Amino acid sequence: MLETANYDCPYCGEEVETTVDLSGGDQEYFEDCQVCCKPVRFLLQVHGEEWMLDVFGEND
Repeated sequence: MLETANYDCPYCGEEVETTVDLSGGDQEYFEDCQVCCKPVRFLLQVHGEEWMLDVFGEND
């Protein structure tokens, strides 16, 4: 199941929209910021119908 999520880039501070795939359960992955192109680390936690997305800079 795909969901849309907004996050603030840890580098440039801009609000960015991304799509997360909840069907894979808990995940950790990198995706470049759509504004500044720096690598953002995503930590997705899925608990049934509820989910949480945390974002970190490359060295956090």
